[in-house]
Amino acid sequence: MFKAWRRKQSRNALKDKKYEILLQPYTGTELVVLDTETTGLDPKKDEILSIGAVIIRDNKIVMHRSFERFLKPSTGISQESIKIHHIRECDLAHAVEAEVAIRELLDFIENRPIAGYYIGFDHQIVSQYTKRYIGIPLPNETIELSSMYYRRYRKSSSYEFVDLKFDAIMNALHLPFLGKHDALNDAVMSAMIYLKLKTMPEYKGAFS
Repeated sequence: MFKAWRRKQSRNALKDKKYEILLQPYTGTELVVLDTETTGLDPKKDEILSIGAVIIRDNKIVMHRSFERFLKPSTGISQESIKIHHIRECDLAHAVEAEVAIRELLDFIENRPIAGYYIGFDHQIVSQYTKRYIGIPLPNETIELSSMYYRRYRKSSSYEFVDLKFDAIMNALHLPFLGKHDALNDAVMSAMIYLKLKTMPEYKGAFS
């Protein structure tokens, strides 16, 4: 009932009817894994500098349909923010306007579920843009990889520590590292985490 009401509210707020597909329930089996590199860690005021995404289909990463865009920031990149994302001015030589990149991302994602490492942040910062350009926040369902990992590796006692850092998860799952601070590489590594976790008994049948 609540989902139907929220979908109706979003449909009324939608500025561009081209994106009504985002509000339709997803009935397929594909999944999009998403990552962003940003100027900072505050989704309400910081900006996206790059987006990487891949599709998972039939338990495989569909690399020939990967998505990667660099976005033009509204202001210059500070030295402090470069320490976070490692993206320099010269790396944005072929960047596109934010609206172009976000609309292309929506065309890529459609209404598929979105997975990622701390995907709540990516979802929130992308939503800041979608609200501006099409009138609604990103409505896609999300799957949090750190929660999947915690569910698999939590200890018998709540006092025991589970390391949820990205590198620790990759090491524990014996997955290969690609270059870091690269949105597409991070999306690919996140997709590998998802595929490794979903084959475990706790996730049998999920998005299979």
